[in-house]
Amino acid sequence: MNTAHTSNEEIMDLFRQCLPLFAALNDEKRQEIILIIAAAKEEGIMVNAITEKVKLSRPAVSHHLKVLKQTGIVGVKKNGVESYYYLTLLDSVKRFKELIAEIENSCILA
Repeated sequence: MNTAHTSNEEIMDLFRQCLPLFAALNDEKRQEIILIIAAAKEEGIMVNAITEKVKLSRPAVSHHLKVLKQTGIVGVKKNGVESYYYLTLLDSVKRFKELIAEIENSCILA
């Protein structure tokens, strides 16, 4: 986006694009799950291992993982019958950075 000519509507569009991310990150258990997955590095981590660390039921952890996956915060890779979850934050971070840059350029520095 051209920051010199960004309209309020364009900034609002960026906010709307980030809403699912804000909603996903608004839950403390999901925040905890993200940190657990981050500690697992590229290898990823299975649902059972996450369940043991967050003290939630497996269905609850699976629900949180589904929300995180839908928003692009985590990805899943299969190894046989096992599913390993890993962080995929690049697109999410990019959207946040775009929003912050537009706010800085259009609102703060105006």
